[in-house]
Order: sequence, then structure tokens, then C-alpha cells
Amino acid sequence: DQIALTDSLRNAQANHGFSGDYLLTENDLEVMENEVRSQTSTVLMIDISHSMILYGEDRITPAKKVAMALAELIKTRYPKDTLDIIVFGNDAWQIEIKDLPYLQVGPYHTNTVAGLELAMDLLRRRKNPNKQIFMITDGKPTCLKVGIKYYKNAFGIDSKILAETLKLAAQCRKLKIPVTTFMIASDPYLKEFVKEFTKVNNGNAYYSSLKGLGDLIFEDYRRNRTKRF
Repeated sequence: DQIALTDSLRNAQANHGFSGDYLLTENDLEVMENEVRSQTSTVLMIDISHSMILYGEDRITPAKKVAMALAELIKTRYPKDTLDIIVFGNDAWQIEIKDLPYLQVGPYHTNTVAGLELAMDLLRRRKNPNKQIFMITDGKPTCLKVGIKYYKNAFGIDSKILAETLKLAAQCRKLKIPVTTFMIASDPYLKEFVKEFTKVNNGNAYYSSLKGLGDLIFEDYRRNRTKRF
């Protein structure tokens, strides 16, 4: 990567003012990203299970706002990057960015497996060298589709559902697709699940209040773009 001189000098000026000695520190340096290397395809998974509006807490609106802002950031700053958006409840399906404002939560369980399978499917078709999944969720996986039937268990962590979810975490790791999970609830079972999932995937996880969600996602997006996957 090359140093972006003008931006670095502008940073130095902002950080240290106009002192006689022109100070340029490591923190001021901006790097020109090598677009070829850092083009990134992202799939954003949004949980639309019932708990996203349960107990009077609206978690879906902040998640939608963040998704729209992320789409805007990518379109304006990184036009060669791609963003696909998936929602997951009992099943998972792709939605268009323009449909985000109308997104509703349903009387669903959380089928994380279906979401991850679809995310991997979409990323398989993307030609960008870097691929990643962002997952916004407020609950542990509680549902699987077995043939045409649904297997559901909302109590604790179900070992059958967990095993299938971890299998996909490992597949993503093998394909060099890191998954970053944004937990917007502090359910101990969710934390336990995410800890294990992140370890198997070698990804990242954040526990975020709804207010801090946007900042976290943007920061992670920018950081992941400059990493060599």
C-alpha cells in the first residue's frame, strides 16, 4: 500500500495544529488502499425473530437503520464492493436494500443455519477476493429445517441445532469468510453460543447497545477491508 500524502498531512494538521515543527506521526498516516486487493463482498444477516420486538424493546428499527447506512457507505465510498442483505427467522431470504424500511419482525424462531447457508450461497457467486458476513442478532439459534419439517427448541442451547450451526462456522472459516456477530441483547445463552461460534469461525463478536451498533459496524467494515484475508 502507498501512503496518501495529502490526507496524512491534513490529519497531522488537525491532530497537532500549526506548531512550528511540522509533526507527522504514525497515527496521522493514511494509506491508499489497493482497490484490487481490498474489494470486499459483504452479506448482512438481520434476525427477524419474534424477540426483536419483545418486551417493549424495538430492536428491529435500529438494525434497519444501520443496514441502510451501511448500504449508503458502501455505495458512496466503496462502489466496487458488494452488499447483500438477508433476513432470517424460521427461514432465510434475501431482501433488496429499497425494501429495508418496510421490514417487519414475524412470529418466528431463529434459524441461524438457514441464514448462514444462504449467505455462503450468495458469497460463492461473488468474485471479490475478500468476503465477510455480518450478523445482527438478539438470540441463540432455536430452529432448524429438517426435510420439510421444522425442528424447534427455544429452551437453553439445543445441542442438535448448535452442532449444525458450528458446522457452518467451520465451513466459513475454511473458505476464509469471517463472521462478525453483533449481539444486541445480553441473554447469557446468546453470549455462550456466540463465544463458541466465534471460536470455531475465528471471526469477531461484539456486544452492542442499540445506540452503538452503527459505529461498531462501520468501524469493523473499514478495518476488515484493509486486512489481508
